[in-house]
Amino acid sequence: MCCTCCPPAISALFYLWVRSGFSKGSVAGALTFFPPDPPLYKFQRVDNNGNVIEEVDDEDNIKINSDGVENDEEEQKEADDYDDDDDDSDLGVFEIDTPSSHQKNSNRNNTVKNHDEKEIRQRQQREAQQQQQLEAASQDPIVAMTERTNKLRQRAKRRARMDSEDANNGVTYRFIPDLVMLGSLPSFNGTIHPMKIGPQKKTGAYIAALLYKLPPNECSATTKTILYSHGNATDVGAMAGLQCLIAKNLKCHVLVYDYSGYGESGGIPMEKNTYRDIKMVYEWVVNNLTKHESNVVLYGQSVGSGPSCYLASRRENVGGLVLHSPFTSGMRVLTPSRALACLDIFPNIDRIKKVQCPVFIIHGKQDTEVSFQHGVALQMAVREDCRTDPWWVPDKGHNDIVDGPGIVEYIQRLNRFVRSLDD
Repeated sequence: MCCTCCPPAISALFYLWVRSGFSKGSVAGALTFFPPDPPLYKFQRVDNNGNVIEEVDDEDNIKINSDGVENDEEEQKEADDYDDDDDDSDLGVFEIDTPSSHQKNSNRNNTVKNHDEKEIRQRQQREAQQQQQLEAASQDPIVAMTERTNKLRQRAKRRARMDSEDANNGVTYRFIPDLVMLGSLPSFNGTIHPMKIGPQKKTGAYIAALLYKLPPNECSATTKTILYSHGNATDVGAMAGLQCLIAKNLKCHVLVYDYSGYGESGGIPMEKNTYRDIKMVYEWVVNNLTKHESNVVLYGQSVGSGPSCYLASRRENVGGLVLHSPFTSGMRVLTPSRALACLDIFPNIDRIKKVQCPVFIIHGKQDTEVSFQHGVALQMAVREDCRTDPWWVPDKGHNDIVDGPGIVEYIQRLNRFVRSLDD
């Protein structure tokens, strides 16, 4: 949040804004999206014969020229073409596609690495170059932001190519959470299905997702699926424990996904890409799981309230909407002034007025990251016939509502809301 107070950072944002062709998406991406690095999980790739495919790091796919130097001019040009944020023609009309927009899993054939002297020299030179970039970035916020943006663009382009190849090979996945960081996961008597959904029509990206699916004997025609859009500096690995508890105790399916540029997802983390992400994942859920939109409950936590409000405002038949520590809009978190409205993102306060399904809002009264008043304002903006009793949590902040004993009341209140959707 200090980015808007510091003159060098403001200069960096202005530089990014101009360099990107006055695209607010590039500026918003620099301010808003911070994927965990490294991710708190992996998708272990498995071929058609059940053999584990050797992991290939994104950095191993960087092209090296004959002098052993990183050849990124072509990569950068492709990445710049890829990052056409101002083209949002694909977001104008929202129709559920036919079941052709089905899950495609990815990964490519195992690559063989020859560790000869040339390759070692190339890697050493690349590492030295990366170290120089890090040192420069630590001294100059303009360098830091532009380097981060370039890296994300190049990663997105490489991963799009790789995922496209992998989808054709019918690769499946095993979910490997980082148990060192996360600890053991709660028990769940259903199945956890790791998948990649895609490609997105505009960007070509595939989105990583985990489906927590109830066993068949616990399902009915009205079984709900919670489509969970998580917070900012987290991913589907970090959310695994909570999703197990929700699915198990609410007797519903849960599908949680990573935004473009997060975890195992392709693409670039930008506002418009989060809309493309949730739209594509929602289509997959309706076509492959619920068969009817009324059985889908959208759940948006923190930054996830943005894509969730976007989708709920456009789908009149969606079953319900849960907003967990939401904000009225991105720029309003920084300042109530509308002087920077041209750079605002996720205008939840406007979209919530168009939502036609029941809405349940959760917000900690001690939230110092997104003021509790954001939740109150959103609650007041919900249509009266869609408004349900909110949960203003008295002793909790932005990220700790489900921590400790509070998880019990959280599950009870969430379960009460989901059950009320069938009344």
